[in-house]
Amino acid sequence: MKEPKVHVGILFEPQIEFVLLNPYQITGTYCDGVVTHHTVVSGKQVATYNEGKILWYGRLYDELLFEPIDEATDSFELLDVTIGINFHWERKEDQRFLGALKIITENNKLTAINVIHVEDYLTSVISSEMSATASLELLKAHAVISRSWLLAIDNSRLTIDNSQLTIDNSMQHASAASNSAAKPSAANCQLSIVNCQLKWYERDAHTRFDVCADDHCQRYQGITRASTEIVKQAIAATRGQVLMYGGKICDARFSKCCGGAFEEFQYCWEDAPHPYLRKQRDFRIFNPKTCDLSFGATQPGSGLPDLTDEQEATTWIRTSPPAFCNTTDKGILSQVLNNYDQETTDFYRWKVEYTQDELSALILKRSGIDYGQIIDLVPIARGTSGRLWKLKIVGTKRTLIIGKELEIRRTLSASHLYSSAFVVDKEDISPEGIPGRFILTGAGWGHGVGLCQIGAAVMGEQGYKYDAILLHYYIGASLDQLYD
Repeated sequence: MKEPKVHVGILFEPQIEFVLLNPYQITGTYCDGVVTHHTVVSGKQVATYNEGKILWYGRLYDELLFEPIDEATDSFELLDVTIGINFHWERKEDQRFLGALKIITENNKLTAINVIHVEDYLTSVISSEMSATASLELLKAHAVISRSWLLAIDNSRLTIDNSQLTIDNSMQHASAASNSAAKPSAANCQLSIVNCQLKWYERDAHTRFDVCADDHCQRYQGITRASTEIVKQAIAATRGQVLMYGGKICDARFSKCCGGAFEEFQYCWEDAPHPYLRKQRDFRIFNPKTCDLSFGATQPGSGLPDLTDEQEATTWIRTSPPAFCNTTDKGILSQVLNNYDQETTDFYRWKVEYTQDELSALILKRSGIDYGQIIDLVPIARGTSGRLWKLKIVGTKRTLIIGKELEIRRTLSASHLYSSAFVVDKEDISPEGIPGRFILTGAGWGHGVGLCQIGAAVMGEQGYKYDAILLHYYIGASLDQLYD
């Protein structure tokens, strides 16, 4: 099988400014379907959306493709790329990329797409998702899961035969510009007289490319972030390796910090359990150099409580049980957290406080639903890590059960709440029963499914090899060679 290429959506704007840092070959498709080939272009360029077409140098095009003469060295720069979309670190920066640049029209804007070999893409992802100073074993583990996640695109978009793997862009999903697609639960979620609205957000939001460059998919910032020899070594050492289960590539999800316990797939996305993404404690007491892969579940205090139980979850979240990801070691954290991630100081256990006015205004703004004053936030259902996937919002005007975990996080934060594993305390309650203040005490950062990046960093520092790290987080999976 040959190494495939991936189409990465980078920028979505009415006007795109970019710089071709080397001579690029240009192919343009005119609005009448005629394809024209220019010899080479270089330097600063401006493309503008114009009534469904691309305006470039006074001509209208349906599509523009700028291809490098030397794929190994030629690069281009996109100006004012937004990173951290809808997160607390959102900002703009200029970014540089290898590979080809494709510009298309979509949703009354232009979309800039980077077409690049998978292994080159991964080199950037590893440097973008975490610090390039991370340990070799952590980087190797992340290379495998990032490759697996990318190539586990569902069969309508991914074609594998004996000779080549290709990524088919023909599937018509929802718009890429929306950043994600909310999928309602198939079940009629009517509970008594209280309506229930469950949504989850999948990566198949993208129609004209395979993945986006932000946290909705995998962070990808081209060669903007300096790669190091150890990153290149990790990519080369694991080239073509993927996680497999039952003859299929694993959908290798990952998040920053699980909070001490793994979440299961079905509590965050569709109701389809993945056997390799199941509950387990992020903890091991044995020497990593032994061959014993058990995780100390028989040792006193080392097993995982039933965190779907409200009392057990409350105790778990209000305490700080030992776990790989329970660390404040700045050296280890710097391996995983880029500078803007390090703006977050608490993640294993955290607190957020809202006044009544702040919370009611926030929920109205984020959900578009007027609950009136918020009387209560009631946990209805939790997953295996204690993350809420059903939460009842009780207001003076309306009561509604919402979910799943990301919808809860989006509703209760101006960007994204660190996780949905939280308990609620109410203070300053009026004689009418209206709280004046809400305190959310929570655990972890992200959905908690699959690899825990901070936990994996600790494992790498403790001497675990990348295959042991992977088998800890993807239970029962195997490490296979997909292409050379």
